Amino acid sequence: MNNFKRFFTIYLLTLLINTNLMSQREQFETITLGAGCFWCTEAVFQRVNGVISVESGYSGGGIANPTYREVTSGLTGHAEVVQVVFDPEIVSLVNILEIFWRTHDPTTLNRQGADVGTQYRSAIFYHTDAQRDIAVKLKQELENQDIWNKPVVTEITAFNAFYIAEDYHQDYFNQNSNQPYCQFVIVPKLEKFEKLFSDFKAE
Repeated sequence: MNNFKRFFTIYLLTLLINTNLMSQREQFETITLGAGCFWCTEAVFQRVNGVISVESGYSGGGIANPTYREVTSGLTGHAEVVQVVFDPEIVSLVNILEIFWRTHDPTTLNRQGADVGTQYRSAIFYHTDAQRDIAVKLKQELENQDIWNKPVVTEITAFNAFYIAEDYHQDYFNQNSNQPYCQFVIVPKLEKFEKLFSDFKAE
């Protein structure tokens, strides 16, 4: 009887923990964003208060489970993206998209700086109709503000699949911050983020 009580108690605790974790996950929101090299985009969103997780990967292409080499060939149709999970009670989708647009150049088609190809395109892969509506509206508002003096070419497309990139691409800036690419390309983006969005910076 004691063993049964112990088993039942453990079962109830496990059920309670799993239910609580599911409830927490339901409170979070996920969006998939392409803004050039995913090392840069990942580094920016890792520093946003309210972001729960950021994973680098591939989305928007025509084959399953592509490799980095296949994606960089430009033949798969995938974009380098980050999948961002965030708590909308701390940082709204509007805030996430404002940070996205203002920390890369959304006016250069299939290009970010020296990175050229469809895999580096500016893209929003929305997960819900509500996300689509917000993205379309905010894009139009930004164009009306004439911030860049050129049309915003960001693709706004329904999310289909996300394929996580190889392990060595994850947490790249934090693991390789002294490399020349990180110093010359990523650091200026982080400085821009901190200047424009200091209120959203995680402590």
